[in-house]
Amino acid sequence: MKLLLVEDDDLLAESLAETLQDEGYSVDTATRMRVADALMATEDYALAILDIGLPDGSGLDLLQRWREQGHRLPILALTARDTWEDKVVGLRRGADDYMTKPFHEAELLARLHALLRRQSGGLAQRLTVNGVQLDEQTQEVSTDGVTWHSLTATEFRLLRYLMHHPDHVHSKVLLLDQLYTLDQDAPAPNLVEVYIGRLRRRLGKHIIQTRRGQGYVFASR
Repeated sequence: MKLLLVEDDDLLAESLAETLQDEGYSVDTATRMRVADALMATEDYALAILDIGLPDGSGLDLLQRWREQGHRLPILALTARDTWEDKVVGLRRGADDYMTKPFHEAELLARLHALLRRQSGGLAQRLTVNGVQLDEQTQEVSTDGVTWHSLTATEFRLLRYLMHHPDHVHSKVLLLDQLYTLDQDAPAPNLVEVYIGRLRRRLGKHIIQTRRGQGYVFASR
């Protein structure tokens, strides 16, 4: 699952990006409004974390423009502006949640998970589709609710994306885009086949189906 982090403080951006990557997300980082705007126009993000005070403009203006353009992804505003009036303005201009700096990473992650759960229509802490249960905190998977298996970081990112988008056909290129950030070397498309094969050995062959010439589908039933 791919996130956009818009933060002009380099140290904070690097630290937060590492935390999010440890949680199994791939993260593109932008330190300027124009870069964030260009990324939003070309990439497919599940959620954005947006600093309001950016060197080349207001994050609130960017937020409002994204909403007017029809971008529906959850957006968490992250800012040092901490008055209730600031929060009201941020939420009214399109933010789904509003956090002030300094913040505890655990609280930010909890809010981020809540936004993503609502976005996908799920309410439970564990994601369950077609008998497969994925614990997003421990990054473990189970097919019977009793025996749990640990996943590698890439296996977890791939399975979580597929389970959040069941019954959709996902091409190899799209899946690679969700697994790796823009600043990483582009991996070979057949790497997706390798990880799909690993997941099938854990989940059963019928769960992730191949659509020849199109991609893969996580069947919801």
